[in-house]
Amino acid sequence: MTGNRVGEVIEASTAGFTAQCYELYQSPPLGSLVKTADQPMELYGVVYNATTASIDPGRRPIARGGEAQSEDEIYRQSPQLLQLLRSEFSVLVVGHRQDVNIYHYLPPKPARVHSFVYSCPPDEVKEFSQSLGFLNMLVNTGLPVPRDELIAACLRQISHTHEDRHQFLVTAGKKLATLLGNQFNQLNAILERISDQ
Repeated sequence: MTGNRVGEVIEASTAGFTAQCYELYQSPPLGSLVKTADQPMELYGVVYNATTASIDPGRRPIARGGEAQSEDEIYRQSPQLLQLLRSEFSVLVVGHRQDVNIYHYLPPKPARVHSFVYSCPPDEVKEFSQSLGFLNMLVNTGLPVPRDELIAACLRQISHTHEDRHQFLVTAGKKLATLLGNQFNQLNAILERISDQ
């Protein structure tokens, strides 16, 4: 597997997975493409949420910086915090690779728990996005995050891997216009978010 290892799957379903980061606050950016493997397949997904919370769901963190001069000082004074907190990110599966072919639909089975999760290198993101079939999954998802924000973040991330960013975004905008039909307000919101970059 190529790319930087960014976490490990701790929960999985056919449509997505949650991964825990190895380091606090090191989750991949919103909308970025990541992958994990379930041999002989690689599963691709888009990061749609990230959280940092206590490792014990019944115990919330408490404020500790009343006397601290900086946030870093809080961690220096209480190094155990790094062991009491965890950062996780949630991923919507938008495709998979089997042999050399990339498919923009759900894989036959979910990721394995404890599979490593990698950020996709730019050349792989570009290869994955040669077809915009994955946009259909983003448009039709029922995630607990604003759909237009996720789609725009994903397209901004992917566009950086294409030599002609403008042309890629124009093509993606046309595909979205088809997928969203008469949802003009949502289409306009997405286009505004991808055109201001």
